[in-house]
Amino acid sequence: MAIKAAIRTAVFPVAGRGTRFLPATKASPKEMLPVVDKPLIQYAVEEALAAGARRLVFITGASKRAIEDHFDSDQELEKLLVSQGKNELVRQLRSVLPSYASCIYIRQPAPLGLGHAVLCAAPAVGFEPFFVHLADDLIESEKPCLAQMAEVYSEVHASVLGVESVPAKDTDKYGIVALERGTGPVRRIRAIVEKPKPAAAPSRLAVVGRYILSARIFEHLERIGRGAGGEIQLTDGIARLMQDEPAYAYLFEGKRYDCGNKLGYLQATVEHALSHKELGAPFAAYLRRLAKTI
Repeated sequence: MAIKAAIRTAVFPVAGRGTRFLPATKASPKEMLPVVDKPLIQYAVEEALAAGARRLVFITGASKRAIEDHFDSDQELEKLLVSQGKNELVRQLRSVLPSYASCIYIRQPAPLGLGHAVLCAAPAVGFEPFFVHLADDLIESEKPCLAQMAEVYSEVHASVLGVESVPAKDTDKYGIVALERGTGPVRRIRAIVEKPKPAAAPSRLAVVGRYILSARIFEHLERIGRGAGGEIQLTDGIARLMQDEPAYAYLFEGKRYDCGNKLGYLQATVEHALSHKELGAPFAAYLRRLAKTI
C-alpha cells in the first residue's frame, strides 16, 4: 500500500560515539563538531526544516547531552548578550530552533546499528512517512537535499533514498542499490545490499544518509534480526519493505561532504569557510599566501 501522508517528522540517529574523531569526541558528540560557525547537527536540522519537517526526533546515546542543550534556549546567555549590545548574536541564537518546531529525544539503549536506531523512533513517528537524516553526510545544494526528495515523494508516494555514484573500491562502505532500467534521476530500486565487496556490488550507486521511509519499515526492522557486523541494518529492513511496496532511488543535486572521516570534515570546513559571507574573502587570501609556502 502506497504511503500518502505529509512528511512532518525527521529522525536524526545521533547515538554513535564518533571513534574516528577521538579524542575530540570523547566528551562531545561528533554531531556537535563545528563547520565554521555551526555544528553538523544544526546543518542537518535546518535541512529538515526546509523540507517541511516540524517534529525533530533525535535518537541519542551516552555523552549526547550537548545536542539537547544546543537546541534548548539559554536565557542567561541571551540576557548577557543583550546587555552587551550584541543583538545579532541573540538573533542567531534564537533562530537555532524556530518556535514552530519541536524536539523529541529518545535514548538508544544499546549500539545495535542504524536500523535499530530508526526503530527506536517508532513511538514518535507513528504511522506517517518520515525523513531520516545522517548528520555525517553534509550536502551543499541550492535546494536542500531533503526538500528535493520531498518533491520526488509527492510524485511517487513511496519511500525515497538519496544516492550518488561512488568509486568501485568504496562499495563496502555503503548500502548499494541496483535499479530498474530507465533514465533520469528517479528510478525504482530493484535490490539493495549492505556494504558489498566491490566484486559483488550490484552497482556503484550508494545510499548516502538521506531517506524518506514508509512507517511500515518498523514492522520489518522488528523482525529481521541482526545482519552485517552483528547489527540491525536499515538496509536489510528496506530490502524487506520492498517486498511489500516500491522504493525509489534519487540521484540528488548537490555536493556531499563525508564528515564522518577527518579528510571529508576538513574539506567541508575549508569550502564552507570560502563561501562564508564574512570570512570568505580574507580566508581565500590567507590560503593563497599559505599555498606559496608549501
